[in-house]
Formats: sequence, structure tokens, C-alpha cells
Amino acid sequence: MKPSRSFASDNNAGVHPDALQAIQHANQGHMVGYGDDPHTESAVAKFREHFGDDVTVFFVFNGTAANVLGLQALTRPFHAVLCPELSHIYTDECGAPEKFTGCKLVPLPAPGGKLALETVARAYHGIGDQHHVQPRVISITQCTEMGTVYKPAEVEALARFAHDRKMFLHMDGARISNAAAAQQLTLRQATRDLGVDVLSFGGTKNGLMGVDAVVFFRPELAQEFLFVRKQAMQLASKMRYLSAQMEALLTNDLWRRNAAQANRMARLLEQQVKNIPQVSIVHPVEANGVFVQIPREAIKKLMERYFFYVWVEEESVVRWMCSFDTTEQDVRDFAKFVTEVVGEIPA
Repeated sequence: MKPSRSFASDNNAGVHPDALQAIQHANQGHMVGYGDDPHTESAVAKFREHFGDDVTVFFVFNGTAANVLGLQALTRPFHAVLCPELSHIYTDECGAPEKFTGCKLVPLPAPGGKLALETVARAYHGIGDQHHVQPRVISITQCTEMGTVYKPAEVEALARFAHDRKMFLHMDGARISNAAAAQQLTLRQATRDLGVDVLSFGGTKNGLMGVDAVVFFRPELAQEFLFVRKQAMQLASKMRYLSAQMEALLTNDLWRRNAAQANRMARLLEQQVKNIPQVSIVHPVEANGVFVQIPREAIKKLMERYFFYVWVEEESVVRWMCSFDTTEQDVRDFAKFVTEVVGEIPA
């Protein structure tokens, strides 16, 4: 019998009990739809507590929508978005950013998942030339696709570069809570205070059910977003059920507690497997993801019991993700099984 918890993705985790309770609490009587309800008002107020009184926030169903529509609000079809070559918007959103924005995504080398200022500077060219797309947005992912975390100074430098050239900095924050918790920052300190213009705020990967958000730190950028969201079919008719979850996540530091638990379990998993012969940690474990290289023959056997993703097939690199509901026993049981399986394979 397979264990009830996998190490494939924090998307695979259940819904936090507080979020379910919030949905139940919202399920009372009739309320006006499409966001004109007290729960949405309260959730927006929570975002303003965390990010500032003048932020504008919109709830959507998933992270792809948050990324795509956030970028659409910043661009016109002749613009370009500079992004890491392995970023989610470039590799895992089925061309949706390009379809909906009409823009060109320009993938840039990003060792360890992080986009360096020097790399962005080299890609900034063709300005004013009618034959070239015009760089308009720098998009980064925090935490990165390799589980690493941008340091505050690194985000600030990219924001400064963008703003000096009348560009914007977009942050795919599907795991922003994990990054902030890992660096002991508030959500504002990890985003707005560093110069981020638009944030895709992740709820789904941190214990919620089908809700993420687009957060604008410059209200003028969101003037037409009501129409952008509706046209993209991301306006929830029964918005109160999305909003109630977001309010719960931002109350009593639930966002931080969930993320910190996932991060702690990833560090424990790293400790448990790093000394296993033929197992190599390939990226620093800075949040809730552990990337390892293991013998190819071990992958199939491990997957007979546990679900996870092969990240770089030709190099036999796999990704093991921890979630808010991952326990120490889950980690120890999994590490024990890894030890047994790998131990059966000749070095």
C-alpha cells in the first residue's frame, strides 16, 4: 500500500483545516457574487495589512492565471518579458503567457534558477528599434524552480535595473511564503519593499484550495484589471469561498507556519539522504524542495511506492517536495526506503 503522502509537489497536499473551516464559515445564506461580499472585503483588508494600504489585489483560480494576467496588465504585444530559461512561465504554462499577452518571452540562462543582473543587462537591447520587441518586464520566480531563494539584494538590484529603464519587475510568488519564511522576512519585506511591481501570490501550494492572487503594488497598473480578469474567465461567481481561504491564510501567521513546516521538512530530508552512497544533492536546499541525483535504476523502484517527478531525465535528477502537512515520520520513512532501494544497486 502506498503512503498517503507523496514528495511530488506541494500542489498534491490536502487543504489546511483552517481553510476548510473558513469555507464552511462562508457557507451561510446568500451573498452577492463576483466579489461584492464581506469575505472578499475582509480578505483584501488582510492583504493591505501585510503589503500596504494602497495595494490592489485580485483573486484567481491558479498560479498560471496569476502569472499570465499579471503580465498582461503590464505589457502590449510588441513587448518582451525577460525570464529564466527554466521559469514556470516559459516551460510549464503551455504558451499561455504568449497567447494572452501577445508578447515574446525571452528565456535567459539562470544557473541555480536565479536570474543575474549581468545576464539581464546583456539581453537589454534593440531599444527603440522598430524591428525588435521591446523589453518591458523582468519576471523572476521566488522560490526558484530549483528550490533556491533570491537574496533581498538580488531582487533589489533587478528592480532597480528595471525601473531605471521604465520596465517592471514581476514576481512569480507561487512559493513566496516559503521564501519569506526561509529568510525570516515579512511578506512585504520580501516583495514590495524590494521593488517588485506585481506579485503572483501563491495560496494553492501553501494549503489552500484553488485560489491564488495578483497583487499590484502600484494601483495605476491595475486600472483595467477587472476587465482583464473577467475576459480571461478568472472571475469567480462565488468569490466568497476563495476570499475566505485567503483571509484565513493571512490570519495569525498561518501562511508562515505552513511554509516554515514545509521548509523544515525539506531540510530534514536533506539531512536524511545526503550521506547515502550514490545520492547527491544538486542544488542548495533553501526552501521546501530537495533536488537530488540518484541511480537511474532506483527511480522506477522508488516510484512504485512514492510519487515524485524526474526533473532532468538525462542526468537522473529528481525533485522531492515537502508540504505544509509533511511530517517528520513521512520524511524518515521515505529516507529509509531510499536507503534500502539505492543500497541494492551496485556502485
